[in-house]
Amino acid sequence: MSKSDQTVVITGATSGIGLGLAEAFLKQGYNVVGTGRSTERLQAAAAQLNAGDRFLGVAGDGGKPESARKVFEQAIAKYGKVDVLVNNAGIFTAKPFVQFTPEEVEEQISTNLKGVLYPLQEAAKHMSERKQGKIINITASLGMQPAGNVPALLAVAIKGGINQATRALALELAPYGVTVNAVAPGVVATPMHAPESHAALGQMHPLGRIAKISEVADAVLYLAKSDYVTGTVMPVDGGFSAGK
Repeated sequence: MSKSDQTVVITGATSGIGLGLAEAFLKQGYNVVGTGRSTERLQAAAAQLNAGDRFLGVAGDGGKPESARKVFEQAIAKYGKVDVLVNNAGIFTAKPFVQFTPEEVEEQISTNLKGVLYPLQEAAKHMSERKQGKIINITASLGMQPAGNVPALLAVAIKGGINQATRALALELAPYGVTVNAVAPGVVATPMHAPESHAALGQMHPLGRIAKISEVADAVLYLAKSDYVTGTVMPVDGGFSAGK
């Protein structure tokens, strides 16, 4: 399928799931605008993707409203419009809640909450004016089903909140023809997890393994193409959120 006139903004596109999503959308013919904090890492991602003029990297702090504004301004200036937003940027820390420092709490809120809300605002304004568009938030299966052996209260609180915000925004933007959904992965095979840990991490999931990045990308691409699915949080977690 050719979608050469379609543009997607992907936050956190320099590695892991974000880089895999950029590659997947490029293969589908989309123009890709990728964000990240580091210009050097964006340049490295652009070289790896080798997409020429179809990839635009925009550096900035995702937790600041001016960064989200800059991303959409540059995307629209270069490609004319934004058809899809994938809010992927995020960090994850697993440790007892009482051990989090105030600085770590602020970092989680800045990256995982503000870094989602500000791009959502820009997308909602742009897409509601055009009366079309797709918004997809990458959250976490833990936001649907906490696990006693994975102490990650901040991730549960913030990602769980984004799951609910996804449903609320879907209702708000439905009259404008804009869909809003989320994909909630379990553990995914990214550079965050050493290869030797994959087998043990896989045992947390009923299917007995962790996800491939391509499996998360498949779910995102489905939602990016669907005109009649909205307000959905789709787990891609090998059954983790189904319970024990």
